[in-house]
Amino acid sequence: MSGGILPDRDIARLFEAGGIRAERAFDADQIQPASLDLRLGSRAYRVRASFLPGRGVSVADKLARFSMHEIDLTGGAVLETGCVYVVPLQEALALPAEIRAAANPKSSTGRLDIFTRVLVDGAQEFDKVPAGYHGPLFIEISPRTFPIVVRPGSRLSQIRFRTGDAQLGEAELAALHAEARLTSAPDANISGGGIALSIDLKGDAGGLVGYRGKRHTGVVDVDKRAAQPVLDFWEPIHRSGTGELVLDPDEFYILVSKEAVHVPPAYAAEMTPFDPLVGEFRVHYAGFFDPGFGHSPAGGTGSRAVLEVRSHDVPFILEDGQIVGRLVYERMASLPDRLYGLDLNSNYQAQGLKLSKHFV
Repeated sequence: MSGGILPDRDIARLFEAGGIRAERAFDADQIQPASLDLRLGSRAYRVRASFLPGRGVSVADKLARFSMHEIDLTGGAVLETGCVYVVPLQEALALPAEIRAAANPKSSTGRLDIFTRVLVDGAQEFDKVPAGYHGPLFIEISPRTFPIVVRPGSRLSQIRFRTGDAQLGEAELAALHAEARLTSAPDANISGGGIALSIDLKGDAGGLVGYRGKRHTGVVDVDKRAAQPVLDFWEPIHRSGTGELVLDPDEFYILVSKEAVHVPPAYAAEMTPFDPLVGEFRVHYAGFFDPGFGHSPAGGTGSRAVLEVRSHDVPFILEDGQIVGRLVYERMASLPDRLYGLDLNSNYQAQGLKLSKHFV
């Protein structure tokens, strides 16, 4: 197996070989071109605060100390905003020595402002699974804006498997951009191992530039598509005369990149979630971009990146065209059998500004 991110067929083989274990067979659409969706188990634990288990300590040991209440998810249960929950996942791992993994929220999870991080036994970092890990997987869930309904099998996070050094260096990234045009920017800004994306605050023909999440809403069922009216949960934001937007630290925003993004089939990409060099705000919760995202033969013409934006401790002014994040590209170990887009009837191919699939 060559170095890079494992594609869909290798993820399936890893499951067949026992490297991924599950309480039941995979769902038909659970394996993505470069990742595997992770499913919630039947119990959730309300905990006092977020935690890392630390070297040599299991998540179960920490739950025994910090759990306040156990919740049965069978039949559906509401997870409240401002609370932290830990849920054992249906999948567990017995990775070969050369394979490591990393997790990230799914796109729809990020667009609902659900903060999720995957935990493993002995972890000293969130969302990282060391090479050769044998053990269970857990997910920490903290809804930030909307209360949510989840149940066993709900899929909020996804995991990528890697071998070797998959990330492109700056020279490789520049060469790939020259060959395949990774963004629509006239002059690509490539530095720090990634390609820059900027914010669009001019908006569409009607001046719509984004959405701000409302407080004190109803619940969002994470498994139901097109079930909630947009205006019950979101306040539209229109272009200002100055082309600026002040981010309030207490608010959550859905915005969009000025550039269209292209991820060629032999590569995958990930957006850096926070870069203090460009401002005190977090620009993306769900950072995985699959092979074929914005790729014309896969049904796209370049897709803009929808950004889940939350300021940190102070208000922050964004201006149209300001750099807000960087895309890091990685090699696939081999081409996936299916690409993001037409092959998968993907939700966000050829997108502009778009809320999650739960709203209509």
